[in-house]
Amino acid sequence: KPAPDLYLHAAAALNAPPAACVVVEDSATGVRAARAAGMACLGYAPQGDGARLAAEGARPFRRMDDLPALLGL
Repeated sequence: KPAPDLYLHAAAALNAPPAACVVVEDSATGVRAARAAGMACLGYAPQGDGARLAAEGARPFRRMDDLPALLGL
């Protein structure tokens, strides 16, 4: 990270276009990698407001219990 290679490899292995993928990240570097890969990013920020992750392009969330709803599941 912040190279998007790992995310792009995972998408290719699943035969999924990057634009259809969502990454869950807890670091600004990881968010930059996800965004460079052309993927949406949810920023896990259990403490604080997630502003650092949001500044990099993630949509912050605080509780893993919220993840299914954020993914539309």
